[in-house]
Amino acid sequence: MVAHRYVDVNGIRLHIAEQGEGPLVILLHGFPESWHSWHRQLGPLAEAGFRVVAPDQRGYGSSDHPDAVDAYTILHLVGDVVGLIRELGEEKAYVVGHDWGAPVAWHTALLRPDMVLGVAGLSVPPPHRGAQPPLGMMEEIFQGRFYWNYFARPGVADAEFARDTRTALRKFLYSASGSASPSGEIRQPLVDPEKGWLAAMEDPEVLPEWLTEDDLDTLTESFAKGFTGALNWYRNLDRNWELTAPWADAVVTRPALYIFGDRDVVPAFPGARDLIDQLPQLMPSLRRAPVELAGCGHWTQQERPAEVNAALIDFLTGCEREINGGPGTVSDPS
Repeated sequence: MVAHRYVDVNGIRLHIAEQGEGPLVILLHGFPESWHSWHRQLGPLAEAGFRVVAPDQRGYGSSDHPDAVDAYTILHLVGDVVGLIRELGEEKAYVVGHDWGAPVAWHTALLRPDMVLGVAGLSVPPPHRGAQPPLGMMEEIFQGRFYWNYFARPGVADAEFARDTRTALRKFLYSASGSASPSGEIRQPLVDPEKGWLAAMEDPEVLPEWLTEDDLDTLTESFAKGFTGALNWYRNLDRNWELTAPWADAVVTRPALYIFGDRDVVPAFPGARDLIDQLPQLMPSLRRAPVELAGCGHWTQQERPAEVNAALIDFLTGCEREINGGPGTVSDPS
């Protein structure tokens, strides 16, 4: 059974869902999601012998929503994971993230390898710090129409998405899924500043099989406090670029796994596919080549739960065998 409670970490209170016993696995959701995006992973990972914890990250769901924009930097988010591991009574954990949760997972492994047993990212590949701030770069490439730049404008997207939260979320989830692009065509997420982002998104008459009305009810309820906290993550993109300067060209050294869908827009971002193709050479810690899921869009673990669960369990149990003295034992940096 999934249990719910609150924990105080890093100066805020987080809501968590947890299940199982064994080595700790932290599951980090993305935008616009909540702990519930992992509900198809909690049981299978627990049955495989792991203690699985999925928080609502700061600014989301029932967790605290700090007011200050600069309370959502990558250092705050990594700090939340570090604090959560400690508050749960552990010294180390596996960290798994999807969408925005993936950069948090990757950076936790990058900044605190002593606390990470292994790391997996879904959709968003490992961090690559570009030569210029990301908002300025996308502003230049797409003449200010890239969705990051739209989200970064104070109060604008917040108001658009809050006008009809359920419809906004339904459009988000469908439009970025593999269900919306059966031909495999991927378009960059560009916004008409006059009309907003939702205007161009299809609103499905029937939900895809992987998304139920109950799922949508739960997610809609989780945004009762609005979207500002979640959007503040995007408003720190350039600040994160500045803060991570000391780790320029650093690579994740902990055992790693990367999973993505072939209809996901993120791997189609400028330069992303080249990075993914080079990952086996750039990251010797990868335990296998990047896992590409055919017909899968952005919502990786929700659209393809069976394949994602199998890959995660194989990765986690393989790491455990290595840690416990199997062939190719993982070195412990602590």
